[in-house]
Amino acid sequence: MQDWVYIEALNVESLIGVYEFEREAKQTLLLDLNLAFDCTKAGETDDLQYALDYDALSQRVRAWSQEQTFELLERYAQQLCELIHVEFGINLIQLRINKPAAVGGCAAVGLRIERRFAAHD
Repeated sequence: MQDWVYIEALNVESLIGVYEFEREAKQTLLLDLNLAFDCTKAGETDDLQYALDYDALSQRVRAWSQEQTFELLERYAQQLCELIHVEFGINLIQLRINKPAAVGGCAAVGLRIERRFAAHD
């Protein structure tokens, strides 16, 4: 059995892009995160210490995104997954990034990745 905590359409701002005009102002990214997390103990105890604090995670992702400057979404995505793994102990992450302003005349462009990390002992 696999439990998932998800965050959908998290609005973040980041300086990202390869073109000069993209390097002049931060852009909005919309993130969908699926985070493998064992919710059993939280469900049994009703105790926040055993739950994934998705508010804290969301705030950290927003703050981190504000600080970043990447050319490629692929690099942003990789680094974000590594941050979530290291700081929140999540070993399996599915991430979808929508970059609304990237291409005119379409609803969405972006990427989806899945990263699996070795568990910390």
